[in-house]
Amino acid sequence: MERIGIIGVGEIGRAIVTGLCDGVDKSPEVFLSPRGAGTVAELSARYDGVQVCADNQEVVDRSELVIIAVRRQDRHEALAGLRVNDDRTVVNVMAGVANDDLRRTLGTDAPLVRAIPLPSVRERRSVTVTFPSHPVADAFFERLGGAQPVADEAAFNVFSALTGTLTSHYAYLATLTSWAAAQGIAPDDADRYIRSLFQGVGRALSDGTRSLQQLAADHETPNGNNERIRTTWFDAANSEALGKALDGLLDHLK
Repeated sequence: MERIGIIGVGEIGRAIVTGLCDGVDKSPEVFLSPRGAGTVAELSARYDGVQVCADNQEVVDRSELVIIAVRRQDRHEALAGLRVNDDRTVVNVMAGVANDDLRRTLGTDAPLVRAIPLPSVRERRSVTVTFPSHPVADAFFERLGGAQPVADEAAFNVFSALTGTLTSHYAYLATLTSWAAAQGIAPDDADRYIRSLFQGVGRALSDGTRSLQQLAADHETPNGNNERIRTTWFDAANSEALGKALDGLLDHLK
């Protein structure tokens, strides 16, 4: 797959381009929609194989695989009148937009695949959930860190809901930094320490031989500091509240 088109070059579109082109011996040709002039101009200037098209139709016409990454609320305007031949493979990365919905909008019989690429595709470290499994789309995401096909759209929506927890994690770290600053620690020192602390924890996640429960246990001693925070703050009520929030998000995605 050597001709890739991207309609909607926001954060995810930029990350995909970077993952495809940065530091590789041979990158594919990448065709970008013109909207977001600053971003697409920067990417086309940085990478030889990246070109900005005159419009979205040109993106489709010049590509074998077309990634649609516009915002959900903008899809009808962005895709109106677009002609997609049946020999294209279309990857839908719009959150909350089912393939049946997209097929009605495009009026095409081309294969449609939903996907959840994360910003870490720029480093080729993101495992991307896909539905349905398709050899072209799955091979594409394998080069960006891995593909994880799921059996049905219900399972896909569960994984989509899980991605909604990302910014809460960053906000949690920011809260820790603010607390330390309130105790008199210099904000820069608190920020540096929190980043180092959780980068180390993050590296432990690469050890697939230990379950998440085991990793938690390995970082905790009986009656120790970690156990105290886990049992007094992240208690059963807190865990239940998180589950309810995810249930609500899943209902919305359905």
